Amino acid sequence: MAEATVIQPDTAFLREVMAAGGGDLKKCYQCATCSVVCELSPEESPFPRKQMIAAQWGLKEQLLGDPAVWLCHNCGDCTTQCPRGAHPSEVLGALRSVAIRNFAFPKFMGRLVASRKALPLLFLLPTLIFLAIARWAPKGPPTPHLEFANVFPIPVLEPLFFAVSGFVLLALGVGLSRCIRATKARGGTGSIATGLLPALKQILTHERFWSCDMKNWSLGHLLTMWGFLGLGVVGTVTGIGTMVGVLHTPLALTSALKIFANLSAVVILCGGVLLLLERVRDPIKRVGSNYFDWFFLLTLVGVALTGILSELTRLAQLAAWMYSIYFVHLVLIFALFLYAPYSKFAHLAYRTVAVAGAGPWKPKAPMTQRGSEPNGISPRPLGGEGGPQGGG
Repeated sequence: MAEATVIQPDTAFLREVMAAGGGDLKKCYQCATCSVVCELSPEESPFPRKQMIAAQWGLKEQLLGDPAVWLCHNCGDCTTQCPRGAHPSEVLGALRSVAIRNFAFPKFMGRLVASRKALPLLFLLPTLIFLAIARWAPKGPPTPHLEFANVFPIPVLEPLFFAVSGFVLLALGVGLSRCIRATKARGGTGSIATGLLPALKQILTHERFWSCDMKNWSLGHLLTMWGFLGLGVVGTVTGIGTMVGVLHTPLALTSALKIFANLSAVVILCGGVLLLLERVRDPIKRVGSNYFDWFFLLTLVGVALTGILSELTRLAQLAAWMYSIYFVHLVLIFALFLYAPYSKFAHLAYRTVAVAGAGPWKPKAPMTQRGSEPNGISPRPLGGEGGPQGGG
């Protein structure tokens, strides 16, 4: 006799996915068009067809341990071609945001950052911190020219941001360990250690991303990632240098670190503007973008923009503007870093682990070379409106 399989849907998880942007997932009737048109979906283990039905059934543990959820770059091809309007790319995006919440350490931070109602509270904390620093932190002797350190002393800022960075590394480490355990519990056998270097190469070059048709989308992501990494390197080197006394800020405009920092800020700004324009003018991206996306992107662009404006107003010695703009800059940097393990920024870490565990990847053959039914999956809907997993 055939052995029965009992499925116990997690309805709370299902509601969470739908609220996070996957509200149309029940429209999917498993035609597999999404898996066929996706250029990133491996032919031997295609997605997002399987993930769509797992989400419909609320199979939380299966989805949280599924690396394929992170292999999607949300180009929107599957959503454009879906005959039922099930928006598979938005469903996978919702699954990623829910996964970040479930892996978060501490848990309440994941829920807090994901809630738009908590947005004022998220920015209230750094606002109060930097107001207190400006008001009560001990200041050094006045300088001949207006400097940010006259209001926000470096000996206070550097330890604060290093402490935040330490917390972020701890939170990301715990989250990644939970993600790896979830993958192994689901039967994942891929070696993350051996696949890490190839995965980093793919992430840093956006090799997979360029297989998508949306080149501006890929370029925008690549620019923001490299710009952020550049600023991270400059911030770390400058912070350590000032703490040990070998560097003094503000750095000269001719300093290699200053030039590199300015270039990185411009790169972030260009990439961020590209992504914002794509979200605004592309109806698929506009509909698919949610609070989770906008929070991270606008914060990142805000950091780059206020950083550039801070430097310009300092050089012009505009006292009425420079301190206020720098204050906003500090608040945005603090928020970007402190909430990184719980925002879309965490995609960079989780996706790297997923790519490493998924093993080698090669682009699909052109559609004309794949045949009409790759892996036995028809690119056309099977049945009518009342087909498998019908609407609703």
